[in-house]
Formats: sequence, structure tokens, C-alpha cells
Amino acid sequence: MKIYSLLLTLICCISVSCGCGGKSTKLDVPDDALVETSVVPGTEAEIPMKSLTVGQKTYNVADITDDSHVYKKDVNRDNCLVVISKREFRLYVYECDTDTVLAASFPVCYAKNPGPKTKEGDMSTPECVDLNEPFTISEIKSASDWEHDFGDGRGSLKAYGDWFIRLKLTGSLASNRSIGIHGSTNNAESVPGRDSEGCIRLRDADINTFHDLYAQVGQPVLIKGVGERKLPFELKAEQALGNKYVAPTAGNKLVSRGAPVADDEPIPDNEDVGDDVEEPSDGFVEGDSEAREGEVG
Repeated sequence: MKIYSLLLTLICCISVSCGCGGKSTKLDVPDDALVETSVVPGTEAEIPMKSLTVGQKTYNVADITDDSHVYKKDVNRDNCLVVISKREFRLYVYECDTDTVLAASFPVCYAKNPGPKTKEGDMSTPECVDLNEPFTISEIKSASDWEHDFGDGRGSLKAYGDWFIRLKLTGSLASNRSIGIHGSTNNAESVPGRDSEGCIRLRDADINTFHDLYAQVGQPVLIKGVGERKLPFELKAEQALGNKYVAPTAGNKLVSRGAPVADDEPIPDNEDVGDDVEEPSDGFVEGDSEAREGEVG
């Protein structure tokens, strides 16, 4: 069993102790940790939504243009913290050492209902009710051949990209093993937006990057609700990047779904990400359904 110690700066005001298995994960967040800050530069408002029809499918997309950005490839995964912001439609990877560094950011799609998940089948993405108790990555599985029927007339389709990164939830949702982070095969236009049945979707190229460079079993994942602003350490990490930091811009221009913006260094081959958990006989994936892997999503 591994114990991951994430040391954040005093300004960060957060200490993280992450454990696999029966150990609990603890984030000591002060009462004043949530601060007011803009989401899209120049506005205090939430990101507006709009409809986008592609063939027979209509998506509820965020009205922003958002690319993926890799700021640091060479990280110690033991020191990484994942923050998913429903308000910003983004997944952030932070490396927490002497200073907290923003390593990468990816646009995301989450569930059709923006509120917190309370029960199976409610089409909502779970949120960390207590910021002191983040979720954790419990399992990383190859999902390139998994399919799902979304009930939208398109039939059973590949839907997960190459990886399904399962989350271990907390509190009343602890028994739910259906929620994870995965790709958006056949639903690329849904990112960023609200269209899933509970999971977090990344673009297919981004789930590969997230897997190859950052993800690891036991890693803490903090999911914040639409009303939660940036934490102090997030602001500090963005400011430390200076003009290298790229925020979303207003207006969904449907930019190309290419590889993450980064330097010219090649992304390394797949590394050991700690996928050493016992293979379950049943798979639980997006849709809160209980069936064999590859049949539901």
C-alpha cells in the first residue's frame, strides 16, 4: 500500500495526504479557501450554454473556446492532485511540491444535470461535498473496445476513448463504482459541455495524455460544483505561469480537436500508472448501470 504525501505551500493553505485501499484522503481546506475570481476573462458571470446539433445528436455545450494545455510533462505522479471544476468545464492537474505547479488543463464535459449527484440514475456528476475529502482514482482500465447505447437513436457506439479511469467516491455515494474519467469517442463535440450520464469526459487525445503523463491509482480528485470558485493555490499556480497560462475565451468556435498545446518534446510511451488492482468480474461505467464491461456506458 502506498501513501502519497502532497506538500503544498503555506500560501496554498492545503495539505494533502492520500492513501489507497482503506485509507482515507484528507485535504485541510480553511474556511476562507473559496475566493471570488473570474471564470472567463473580463466577466464575473457563469459560462453560458448553447445548443449544438451534429447529425441527429444535439449537445448542450459551454459557450467558450477551450484548448488543452500541457505546461509540465515531467512530474512526480505521487505529488499530483486533480481538480475538476464544473463552473469552468475544466480538469486541472497540479503538482504539489515546494511550490504548487499547474502541470496541465483539459476541457471537460460532465453530466446533463449540473447539480451534485445524490443517487444512481439522476444524470448528475458527483461533487466533493467536503473539500477535505476528495475522491480518489481507484482503477485504470483499457476501454478502447467499450460501447454504450445512449438511447438517442444512434445505437451502441464506442464511447470511452482508450481509457476509463474509475473514481472511488465518498460519503453516501461510496458504493457507486460507475463514475470515472474517460474519452469522448463519437461525442467529441460535447466537450466542453454537459451531456454525460454522470462521468467526466475528456477529448480522446486528452484522455491519452492524462493517462500517459499524470494519472495514477490512489491519486486525489477534487470535483467542485458550479458555485465554487478557484482555491488560493489555483490562483497562485496560474499567476506563476505568467503569460504562458492560457484561459478559455468567450464564444464556442469549435476549434480543432487536436493534441494538447505543448512544447516539441515527445510524449513518452505509456508508463506504469499503478493499475495493479484486482480485475473485477463486473464493470460499472457511466450510466449507473451494472453489467459486464463493454455493454453499458
